[in-house]
Amino acid sequence: MNLHVVVGFGPAGAATARLLAAQGKSVRVVTASGRRPEPGIEHIALDARDAGRLAEAAEGAAAVYGCAAPPYHRWAGEWPALSSSLCAAAEATGAVLAMLGNLYGYGPVDGPLTERLPLAATGTKGRVRAAAWEQARKLHEQGRIKAVEVRASDFFGPGVTDGGHLAARAVPALLRGKPVSALGDPDAPHSWTYLPDVAAALVEVAGEERAWGRAWHVPTEPALSVRELAGRLAERAGTGPVTVRRLPSAVLAAAALFSPLLRELKEVRYQFDRPFVVDSRAYEAGFAVRATPLDRQIEATVDWWRDRLAANAG
Repeated sequence: MNLHVVVGFGPAGAATARLLAAQGKSVRVVTASGRRPEPGIEHIALDARDAGRLAEAAEGAAAVYGCAAPPYHRWAGEWPALSSSLCAAAEATGAVLAMLGNLYGYGPVDGPLTERLPLAATGTKGRVRAAAWEQARKLHEQGRIKAVEVRASDFFGPGVTDGGHLAARAVPALLRGKPVSALGDPDAPHSWTYLPDVAAALVEVAGEERAWGRAWHVPTEPALSVRELAGRLAERAGTGPVTVRRLPSAVLAAAALFSPLLRELKEVRYQFDRPFVVDSRAYEAGFAVRATPLDRQIEATVDWWRDRLAANAG
């Protein structure tokens, strides 16, 4: 079976689909609105929460990659239907379900994050993400589906334009020589997962039977504070030194009145107010993908943003 179905075409879904196409796979992307086809990739429009239609789209697939996510402020209401549909499609077709997860499910912890930690989040978003994986894991243990999850920290790299991510806010600012704003402590160590490494890990574990049935952390370079990362980006951009400022709580509270994203980030502010460090040694001990060296991450990210801004200005 050469067909691979990618659900969602945000930064991670797009990177995964294009990696699979570059490997010569037949790729079908499922999104709510659809898109024009591109080399090696078929785009179809359907609501991925519709289990029957998703199963039809995934018929004959070797793997289904769960890369979609509801709008941030609608997670509680929409994640359960989406995750149930992904599981149903995997069961109906026999395709491996490779889920893209995050680190919310652990909740606040002391020390590095490992896959051995319990999914003990008390916030709504953390519980929703934990429940999605627990549903898939239980079905895997029952022999009804084949499932695996890879968990990433905050995305970083070319293609990441979501306003909630540092790269989407910091790089355009520093390219213009402007200060960078930090949501929390700008000197707290924080892990940043490079987007191409996310796609590479998803594709690798989908094809490795020994990876199935559990979650893995995407290989991630050593943690850097917002100040350190902004400094490295500014150095590459030739606009340093850069000023990094912590957004005052009062400013965040006022902005949250008008921004659903900022309102929802309140639940996970602990990730930026204290060290948030990912341990990916378990993955690295068993599989081939490694984190892209930081210098290459920095170079590719700055160059991508410089080209993007120039194109938009032209």
